Amino acid sequence: MTVRAMRSTAQRVQALQAEAKELENEILALVRQQAPELLGLLGVGPITAAQILVSWSHQGRFRSEAAFASFAGVSPIPASSGLTNRHRLNRSGDRQLNRAMHTITLIRMRLDPSTKTYVARKVAEGKTSRDAQRCLKRVVCRQIFKILERADRSRPGNVEELAQAA
Repeated sequence: MTVRAMRSTAQRVQALQAEAKELENEILALVRQQAPELLGLLGVGPITAAQILVSWSHQGRFRSEAAFASFAGVSPIPASSGLTNRHRLNRSGDRQLNRAMHTITLIRMRLDPSTKTYVARKVAEGKTSRDAQRCLKRVVCRQIFKILERADRSRPGNVEELAQAA
Protein backbone atom coordinates (compact mmCIF):
# COMPACT_ATOMS: atom_id res chain seq x y z
CA MET A 1 0.00 0.00 0.00
CA THR A 2 2.86 2.38 0.74
CA VAL A 3 4.31 1.85 -2.74
CA ARG A 4 0.90 2.41 -4.29
CA ALA A 5 0.38 5.65 -2.31
CA MET A 6 3.84 6.91 -3.28
CA ARG A 7 3.25 6.07 -6.95
CA SER A 8 -0.09 7.87 -6.88
CA THR A 9 1.48 10.91 -5.24
CA ALA A 10 4.31 10.93 -7.80
CA GLN A 11 1.80 10.79 -10.66
CA ARG A 12 -0.12 13.76 -9.19
CA VAL A 13 3.11 15.72 -8.79
CA GLN A 14 4.06 15.06 -12.42
CA ALA A 15 0.58 16.09 -13.62
CA LEU A 16 0.71 19.30 -11.58
CA GLN A 17 4.20 20.10 -12.87
CA ALA A 18 3.01 19.64 -16.45
CA GLU A 19 0.00 21.88 -15.79
CA ALA A 20 2.20 24.54 -14.18
CA LYS A 21 4.55 24.49 -17.17
CA GLU A 22 1.59 24.82 -19.56
CA LEU A 23 0.21 27.80 -17.62
CA GLU A 24 3.63 29.43 -17.52
CA ASN A 25 3.87 29.11 -21.30
CA GLU A 26 0.45 30.79 -21.65
CA ILE A 27 1.56 33.61 -19.36
CA LEU A 28 4.78 33.95 -21.35
CA ALA A 29 2.79 34.37 -24.57
CA LEU A 30 0.59 37.05 -22.98
CA VAL A 31 3.60 38.92 -21.56
CA ARG A 32 5.29 38.86 -24.98
CA GLN A 33 2.16 40.50 -26.43
CA GLN A 34 1.93 43.21 -23.78
CA ALA A 35 5.54 44.14 -22.96
CA PRO A 36 8.27 42.01 -24.54
CA GLU A 37 10.90 44.51 -23.33
CA LEU A 38 10.35 43.34 -19.76
CA LEU A 39 11.52 39.85 -20.60
CA GLY A 40 14.78 41.30 -21.89
CA LEU A 41 15.71 42.58 -18.42
CA LEU A 42 18.02 40.47 -16.31
CA GLY A 43 16.09 38.79 -13.51
CA VAL A 44 12.66 39.19 -15.10
CA GLY A 45 10.97 35.94 -16.06
CA PRO A 46 7.43 35.34 -17.27
CA ILE A 47 5.86 35.11 -13.80
CA THR A 48 7.65 38.21 -12.51
CA ALA A 49 6.80 40.15 -15.67
CA ALA A 50 3.16 39.07 -15.40
CA GLN A 51 3.00 40.33 -11.82
CA ILE A 52 4.52 43.65 -12.86
CA LEU A 53 2.01 44.03 -15.70
CA VAL A 54 -0.96 43.09 -13.52
CA SER A 55 0.11 45.63 -10.90
CA TRP A 56 0.81 48.25 -13.59
CA SER A 57 -2.70 47.74 -15.02
CA HIS A 58 -2.83 50.59 -17.55
CA GLN A 59 -1.23 53.78 -18.83
CA GLY A 60 -1.93 56.74 -16.61
CA ARG A 61 -2.52 54.79 -13.41
CA PHE A 62 0.62 56.30 -11.88
CA ARG A 63 1.34 60.00 -12.27
CA SER A 64 5.09 59.54 -11.91
CA GLU A 65 7.89 57.08 -11.32
CA ALA A 66 7.85 58.06 -7.65
CA ALA A 67 4.17 57.13 -7.37
CA PHE A 68 4.89 53.75 -8.95
CA ALA A 69 7.80 53.21 -6.54
CA SER A 70 5.58 54.09 -3.60
CA PHE A 71 2.91 51.68 -4.85
CA ALA A 72 5.57 48.97 -5.21
CA GLY A 73 6.79 49.61 -1.67
CA VAL A 74 10.32 50.52 -2.77
CA SER A 75 10.26 54.23 -2.01
CA PRO A 76 12.49 55.26 0.88
CA ILE A 77 10.90 56.29 4.15
CA PRO A 78 12.89 58.74 6.31
CA ALA A 79 13.88 57.17 9.63
CA SER A 80 16.23 59.82 10.94
CA SER A 81 16.81 60.55 14.59
CA GLY A 82 19.11 63.20 15.99
CA LEU A 83 22.26 63.41 13.91
CA THR A 84 21.57 60.08 12.21
CA ASN A 85 20.20 60.59 8.72
CA ARG A 86 18.92 57.38 7.12
CA HIS A 87 15.97 55.74 5.37
CA ARG A 88 14.21 52.47 5.99
CA LEU A 89 12.34 49.92 3.92
CA ASN A 90 8.78 50.71 2.96
CA ARG A 91 6.47 47.96 4.24
CA SER A 92 3.37 49.25 2.48
CA GLY A 93 2.21 49.07 -1.11
CA ASP A 94 1.53 46.11 -3.35
CA ARG A 95 3.34 43.22 -1.65
CA GLN A 96 3.28 40.97 -4.72
CA LEU A 97 4.89 43.70 -6.82
CA ASN A 98 7.43 44.28 -4.05
CA ARG A 99 8.23 40.57 -4.06
CA ALA A 100 8.75 40.71 -7.84
CA MET A 101 11.17 43.63 -7.38
CA HIS A 102 12.92 41.72 -4.60
CA THR A 103 13.34 38.67 -6.85
CA ILE A 104 14.80 40.82 -9.62
CA THR A 105 17.28 42.47 -7.26
CA LEU A 106 18.41 39.14 -5.79
CA ILE A 107 19.08 37.70 -9.24
CA ARG A 108 20.91 40.84 -10.37
CA MET A 109 23.01 40.97 -7.21
CA ARG A 110 24.07 37.40 -7.85
CA LEU A 111 24.65 37.51 -11.62
CA ASP A 112 25.16 41.05 -12.95
CA PRO A 113 28.67 42.53 -12.61
CA SER A 114 27.45 46.14 -12.86
CA THR A 115 24.91 45.49 -10.09
CA LYS A 116 27.63 43.96 -7.94
CA THR A 117 29.69 47.11 -8.50
CA TYR A 118 26.69 49.32 -7.61
CA VAL A 119 26.05 47.42 -4.36
CA ALA A 120 29.76 47.49 -3.45
CA ARG A 121 29.81 51.25 -4.04
CA LYS A 122 26.76 51.74 -1.81
CA VAL A 123 28.31 49.62 0.95
CA ALA A 124 31.55 51.63 0.62
CA GLU A 125 29.46 54.79 1.10
CA GLY A 126 28.48 53.43 4.51
CA LYS A 127 25.14 51.79 3.72
CA THR A 128 24.29 48.34 5.00
CA SER A 129 23.68 45.57 2.49
CA ARG A 130 19.93 45.86 3.13
CA ASP A 131 20.06 49.60 2.45
CA ALA A 132 22.04 48.94 -0.72
CA GLN A 133 19.38 46.45 -1.82
CA ARG A 134 16.67 49.02 -1.05
CA CYS A 135 18.47 51.52 -3.30
CA LEU A 136 18.81 48.86 -5.99
CA LYS A 137 15.08 48.12 -5.83
CA ARG A 138 14.41 51.78 -6.50
CA VAL A 139 16.75 51.75 -9.50
CA VAL A 140 15.03 48.63 -10.87
CA CYS A 141 11.62 50.22 -10.30
CA ARG A 142 12.70 53.32 -12.22
CA GLN A 143 13.93 51.16 -15.11
CA ILE A 144 10.70 49.13 -15.22
CA PHE A 145 8.55 52.27 -15.07
CA LYS A 146 10.34 53.73 -18.10
CA ILE A 147 9.91 50.50 -20.06
CA LEU A 148 6.20 50.29 -19.24
CA GLU A 149 5.62 53.93 -20.12
CA ARG A 150 7.31 53.44 -23.51
CA ALA A 151 5.44 50.20 -24.18
CA ASP A 152 2.07 51.75 -23.36
CA ARG A 153 2.67 54.79 -25.56
CA SER A 154 3.57 52.62 -28.53
CA ARG A 155 0.70 50.14 -28.13
CA PRO A 156 -2.91 50.79 -27.20
CA GLY A 157 -4.71 48.19 -25.11
CA ASN A 158 -4.80 46.78 -21.61
CA VAL A 159 -3.77 43.74 -19.62
CA GLU A 160 -7.19 42.25 -18.86
CA GLU A 161 -6.24 38.90 -20.44
CA LEU A 162 -3.07 38.77 -18.35
CA ALA A 163 -4.96 39.60 -15.16
CA GLN A 164 -7.44 36.80 -15.86
CA ALA A 165 -4.64 34.32 -16.53
CA ALA A 166 -2.75 35.23 -13.37
